[in-house]
Amino acid sequence: MASAERSLENGWNAACTDAGPARFGPPPGTDAPGSQDGLAWYHLDFTHPGTAEWLASESGLPAIVTSALITEETRPRAITIGNGLLLALRGVNLTPGSEPEDMVSIRIWIEPGRIVSTRKRTLLSVDDILEALEDGRGPKDEGGFLVMMLDRLTWRMSNAIQDIEDQVDNLEDAAMGGGGSSIRRELADLRRQAITLRRYLAPQREAMTRLYAEPVAWINDPQRLQMREVQDSLIRHIEDLDAVRERAAVTQEEIISRMSEQLNQRMYVLSVIAALFLPLGFLTGLLGINVGGIPGANNTHAFVIFSGFLAVIIAIQVWIFRKNHWL
Repeated sequence: MASAERSLENGWNAACTDAGPARFGPPPGTDAPGSQDGLAWYHLDFTHPGTAEWLASESGLPAIVTSALITEETRPRAITIGNGLLLALRGVNLTPGSEPEDMVSIRIWIEPGRIVSTRKRTLLSVDDILEALEDGRGPKDEGGFLVMMLDRLTWRMSNAIQDIEDQVDNLEDAAMGGGGSSIRRELADLRRQAITLRRYLAPQREAMTRLYAEPVAWINDPQRLQMREVQDSLIRHIEDLDAVRERAAVTQEEIISRMSEQLNQRMYVLSVIAALFLPLGFLTGLLGINVGGIPGANNTHAFVIFSGFLAVIIAIQVWIFRKNHWL
């Protein structure tokens, strides 16, 4: 099946549906969106030079809406303007070779009979909706579109978060098996991903809470309940990210504690050895000075006697250490 999102002339992407299978609308400028019967949806690349011009001069949208649709940086939010709804949402970046926490933004304006959305990078959730429209399984009205968009964005997060959880599971097993610094670095990367994802998803949760309470006439009660379910799924994802972050932190602390314990054990052994040889070094150093009067200098048995004396000192030290539980 060909992709339901198709490039039209001048770089625009457009699609519209009349409460049935998707059909492609004309490029912006030929007909005003919403002038056709049914629901018109235009999905635009806001980095294209013609997008800002068309939104400002031909779309008929309020200035605050056109500005929000082409802004480079945005935060998830939901704002009611008249009978329309302005949304800024984020989805995980599932492009091969990219990081999931590099979120992809989509800006949406929904009003009766018309939907205008803009993006910079491709979002798979949009492709899901367009494919569903082609198959006749897509949304039939504005509220249905909103519910499906929120649902697909949240559902697409599941795999990315599950992958992070699986990686934490594997690293926890490796840490219990005696892993070291390499596992600590991987855990730090996972913590960074979880923290970044949560930082981006928390505002989206707030936006969905606001959206659920907005008195928009074209969102019916069943659709509000569906949005509530999607919000609950998003909250579970955020809780999963919190759990990943905490598990990674606990595992890192366990690795650090184990490494510290190993270091302390080695330092303890070295300290005991140094304590044993301290008096021996003192005696050998004392008897090794090159002056007259050294005891046993002319005795052929002096070395054996002195070695035995050192052995007795070591034995006494070991006895003292064991008595004081130092060994």
